[in-house]
Amino acid sequence: MARFEVSRETSLPAEVAWNRLTSWESHGRFIPLTTVTSSGEGAGATFCARTAVGPFGFDDIMEITAWEPPTDDSPGRCRIVKRGRVVGGWAELVVTPTAAGATVRWLEEASIRRTGRVLELPSRIVSRIIFTRLVDGLLDVSQASH
Repeated sequence: MARFEVSRETSLPAEVAWNRLTSWESHGRFIPLTTVTSSGEGAGATFCARTAVGPFGFDDIMEITAWEPPTDDSPGRCRIVKRGRVVGGWAELVVTPTAAGATVRWLEEASIRRTGRVLELPSRIVSRIIFTRLVDGLLDVSQASH
């Protein structure tokens, strides 16, 4: 499995950072060729990231297995399990309030099913690039909606 981590400090309050990062439909703005649909938020909710070029694509189906939004003095945690036929693994998002805003940590371990370790290194490199772009884009403090 390809494991990677993206960590960021932001001036956004923890609640705002959390809301942006868990707005699943917004992820499609930063992940190429991908559209995200969601059944809601909270533990038990699911969402699907559909990656496609024309008629060719796949669904990355995910379930939220832990949902603990941050408070003023405690970190928030969201754990996601990938349940699709193509991509397996998990992701964990932790948003910790700080005096200057928040610290964000996105840790993910994912693999393309039935490929073994063959694609592990390229997958890790590409995933880290994509998720760095995602986290940076969602946390962009120049966005009007704080």
